[in-house]
Amino acid sequence: MFVQEEKIFAGKVLRLHICVSDGSEWLEEATEDTLVEKLKERCLKHCAHGSLEDPKSVTHHKLIHAASERVLSDTKTILEENIQDEDVLLLIKRRAPAPPPKMADVSAEEKKKQEQKAPDRDAIFRATANLPSYNMDRAVVQTNMRDFQTELRKILVSLIEVAQKLLALNPDAVELFKKANAMLDEDEDERVDEAALRQLTEMGFPESRAAKALRLNHMSVPQAMEWLIEHAEDPTIDTPLPGPAEQGEAGAEASAAAGTSTEDEEARDELTEIFKKIRRKREFRPDARAVISLMEMGFDEQEVMDALRVNNNQQNAACEWLLGDRKPSPEELDKGIDPESPLFQAILDNPVVQLGLTNPKTLLAFEDMLENPLNSTQWMNDPETGPVMLQISRIFQTLNRT
Repeated sequence: MFVQEEKIFAGKVLRLHICVSDGSEWLEEATEDTLVEKLKERCLKHCAHGSLEDPKSVTHHKLIHAASERVLSDTKTILEENIQDEDVLLLIKRRAPAPPPKMADVSAEEKKKQEQKAPDRDAIFRATANLPSYNMDRAVVQTNMRDFQTELRKILVSLIEVAQKLLALNPDAVELFKKANAMLDEDEDERVDEAALRQLTEMGFPESRAAKALRLNHMSVPQAMEWLIEHAEDPTIDTPLPGPAEQGEAGAEASAAAGTSTEDEEARDELTEIFKKIRRKREFRPDARAVISLMEMGFDEQEVMDALRVNNNQQNAACEWLLGDRKPSPEELDKGIDPESPLFQAILDNPVVQLGLTNPKTLLAFEDMLENPLNSTQWMNDPETGPVMLQISRIFQTLNRT
């Protein structure tokens, strides 16, 4: 008996259920080593009842394993696709790819997009050039708000100068401000920005050194890091900073060696020195995280410091300032208001303000708000400084409207 060679070495014969989209179903026998592509050809011949007229018909169909919902690969065998006896396979026609759009359709689509596109700034100005202006535009509103912040700071700068002159005439002012200075010294020694300290310690710097570097560099992480690197080999790097007591002793020694002068002049000089110390303690301290974020955008460190100082440590406003016209400039922040201006004269003529300027606490409030505007709410609610701030605000708003 003659047996074909291919049948001697053929694999296991599987009986497969073939289903097509029109609902017809039949059994197809195939060995385990049959390619999926060959099985697909046989299934298509069964559907077409003869030879395939279109050779591309095979590539336009796919076999899917019903149980696992897998598309079978044409280059693999039935065994490799893990097809079992009595499994159900679906013969599905592949979805034809969408035809490429015609040039006319592309042009029409682009034209439609252009028609739906919003007009740019120049187009709006050209279209509205001849219309009368009824409402104030946003640019003017923004400028007025900026002027308000600038003028308020100028008012505080000028009022601080007036308060210093008035308080210098108070014999008890020196003692009062010595206590205030000691309180600020104590606060200065204890307060360290925890977020900035954590950033430095995570870089590997010891906590004591990192805290010292932050105090010396006004809580600026980049400056503190540079200081730590520059002084890494300094034998005094771990020496603690002098405390308030040591600073007081040093000040006493300096005043003892200052020479002879009248008691009034000494009191005024001492008061002036205390004013300077208080102002140094109220120096601007930039937000460490805001500095890092803005520098990562490509801005120079000094530019970032100026932007945060002008915008009261508000990162978004500082970013807008850096990208805009950079007004007001940092130099303008330290200028006072014109002493001959109606606004300043109206403020000085107010009895509540006059009385408040003789109170040392008012001066401390002005200094604090000058360098930390976010603390304004605290001083507005204070029973001693609140009435003064309320009168200044009312006078400013009244004259600003007129």
